[in-house]
Amino acid sequence: MTLLDKHGVRLTVDDAIATVTLANAAKRNAQSPAMWRALAEAGTLLPGNVRIVVLRGEGKSFSAGLDRQAFTPEGFDGEPSFLDLARGADEALDATIAEYQEAFTWWRRTDLVSIAAVQGHAIGAGFQLALACDLRVAAEDAQFAMRETSLGLVPDLTGTHPLVGLVGYARALEICATGRFVHADEAARIGLANLVVPGDELDATVADLAAALTAAPRDAVIETKALLAGAAGRTYEEQRRAERAAQARRLRDLAGIGD
Repeated sequence: MTLLDKHGVRLTVDDAIATVTLANAAKRNAQSPAMWRALAEAGTLLPGNVRIVVLRGEGKSFSAGLDRQAFTPEGFDGEPSFLDLARGADEALDATIAEYQEAFTWWRRTDLVSIAAVQGHAIGAGFQLALACDLRVAAEDAQFAMRETSLGLVPDLTGTHPLVGLVGYARALEICATGRFVHADEAARIGLANLVVPGDELDATVADLAAALTAAPRDAVIETKALLAGAAGRTYEEQRRAERAAQARRLRDLAGIGD
């Protein structure tokens, strides 16, 4: 069932698994404000029974990053150019960037597990979109790069927090400041990618992973995800208490005893 198909974003749902496809292969799925709004809308359209969201890109690349047309004086039709935004008030610029970030923020909702299926280039905004997901499965030809600093910019689409969490501060700084490519084998070695597979096995591997993730009871997965997501911000003792509280909820649910 197709729930959304516009601005290079297509959302389909098959029972508990939703697929968000970047569908502008001719431009290597380069991103634009219209695409970001469509991605944010996709998050609002998910039926309540969806447990897994797969993010993929059509064609040879996952996403080549921001469409460079954003930096031209004319920008995109019906959109202010980035140059015009830079000339505006600080409050307006901040609000606009916050709106763009909404495309990247819903993928880690505790009621979902999101998987990025990455082939070819995942550059800049494409890298940050892959980082927005809980898990990443990469084809052997995948190449990740944070190219914003090479353009005199900073990564501002929510990618810095998960990147540091995955690879640590020093490695994240080196990747961002140099803008170099992280190839699939290194991505697996440093924790950016959960799995690396031949390109012709990418879709099947992601489908198998999605099936495995839906095998466990939904509430147990939700509680476990919440525990793990919050662990870095808790002390050891706080995490122990959080584990006990979550387990108590699960045991009461299994026993049919309400709060």
